[in-house]
Amino acid sequence: MSSVGIDQISFYTSNYFLDLRTLAQLQSTDPEKFYQGIGQEKMGMAAHDEDIVTMAANAAYPLVQNGEGEQISTVLFATETGIDQSKAAGVYVHRLLGLSNNCRVVELKQACYSATAAVQMACALVARQPGKKVLVVASDVARYDLNTPGEATQGCGAVAMMVTAQPRILSIDPEVGSYTEDVMDFWRPNYRKTALVDGKYSTKIYLKALKKSWEHFRESSSLSFNDFSHFCYHLPFSRMAQKAHQHLARVNKSELTAAELEQQIADTLSYNRIIGNSYTASMYIGLSSLLENCGNNLAGKRIGFFSYGSGCVAEFFSGTVVEGYQDVLFQAQHQAMLDKRQEVSYDEYLNLYEAPDPKDGETHTIEADTQGRFRLAAISHHKREYVVI
Repeated sequence: MSSVGIDQISFYTSNYFLDLRTLAQLQSTDPEKFYQGIGQEKMGMAAHDEDIVTMAANAAYPLVQNGEGEQISTVLFATETGIDQSKAAGVYVHRLLGLSNNCRVVELKQACYSATAAVQMACALVARQPGKKVLVVASDVARYDLNTPGEATQGCGAVAMMVTAQPRILSIDPEVGSYTEDVMDFWRPNYRKTALVDGKYSTKIYLKALKKSWEHFRESSSLSFNDFSHFCYHLPFSRMAQKAHQHLARVNKSELTAAELEQQIADTLSYNRIIGNSYTASMYIGLSSLLENCGNNLAGKRIGFFSYGSGCVAEFFSGTVVEGYQDVLFQAQHQAMLDKRQEVSYDEYLNLYEAPDPKDGETHTIEADTQGRFRLAAISHHKREYVVI
């Protein structure tokens, strides 16, 4: 059977960011607590006319040029920042991108894990109909209460991946290791805009789930720790990947030095450090970061992936980078987007943080602000109105 995996990958983040030095100054704390302690430097802040739909559409737009959209049979939208209890956010994206009406669309939820569920489902659909393409989009806005430990780990972003047969970027192996346990380390009831999190407990569960899913992976795969050149982890904050990789190395009694272990994950963290947490999108933005920032040719190299969603569901899987992958990356566009972002003051940050969330059904027009191609123009009669700029 032909290989199945990621044929193209593109990501998007907002044009505003808060430098964590600014937050440290307001909290009278050492900036290194953020820069070194959690490995974060900046956090993306969505404009008032941006949300998971506009970010997802912006991420996916480069993938549906030149008629590729006609071959998409399914859109799988992963998020934990849902905007409606009934309608899938991907249906809005479907219209904004001008996709075929003969295309199914569904939304997936399980904290930060659901994008991986979407990728695996996409691979299964393509394996069944190799001529079809599946668009996987993950989009989230990470928000926590002000003056809490989680505040510095906020961020926003979206990633879009085209899953096909004979992929040009990553061929995904069918063997997986999964782990599920009913725990309350992070959750967000319907009546809250911000999540509740037990940070230390969540870190503990993350590491437990990593060990358990790795052990399950080893039951079905012949691959060992030393068969991987790089590892991508879910990134609630960059330092978590470092903790996780050291933990996995200990589990496997690895003889690699600390520097060699760091080299296996360092390039996956470049974008996350300056974007912040993007929940479902974070591990795959990490993949983009690796592909676009690694100085070595990754063709033929095997990458290990650990996806974690609080609550919790976790999965370890693997894939091999395809020869010629550099030719289909969007590195220049991504760098241009990141370079033109604007830093905000603390007051401007609060203004973005406290964006109105109208519930009265009246008409609320939203001032144009985003630098992206798509925007949320209004909320009227409880309906969200999106436009192409």
